[in-house]
Amino acid sequence: MDTVEELNGTYFYAGKSNLTASELFFMIFCETTADHFGIDDVVAVVALYSGVNNQKTRTKPKGAKGGTSRVSKTMRKFFKTAKFPYGIKLLTWVGGYTPWTAERRMVAKVSTFVGRTIPLVGEVILLADVSQITYCAIRDYNRIARGNDKLW
Repeated sequence: MDTVEELNGTYFYAGKSNLTASELFFMIFCETTADHFGIDDVVAVVALYSGVNNQKTRTKPKGAKGGTSRVSKTMRKFFKTAKFPYGIKLLTWVGGYTPWTAERRMVAKVSTFVGRTIPLVGEVILLADVSQITYCAIRDYNRIARGNDKLW
């Protein structure tokens, strides 16, 4: 954080003067975001991108989602036709990464499970990052802001 002062009812922060409360919050949020980015964020973005169903594939049965993902192709090459032992089936998500577009499917093949889980892990990492950035930005802003300018 940079120097913080109050000037005539406005704020001075990071070399900028006459900032309103909302401008101050925006600057703190941007600074918190920039400070937060690291290798886990890059991994999360790669995991999400690798799960996009934009690769051509064979003709699929009725009701199946079109296309396949890069990670799915790679996992099929690596695990081939390996299945979970004892006929176990595990839950996966297909067709999107929001609760409104995703469908649950049970799968027995290791490659299918891993290929569908990697993008989901990326999404969880990014959601955790957004939550942490938001919390830290609000916390830092409330330390600086005065009276009615504070959030919550």
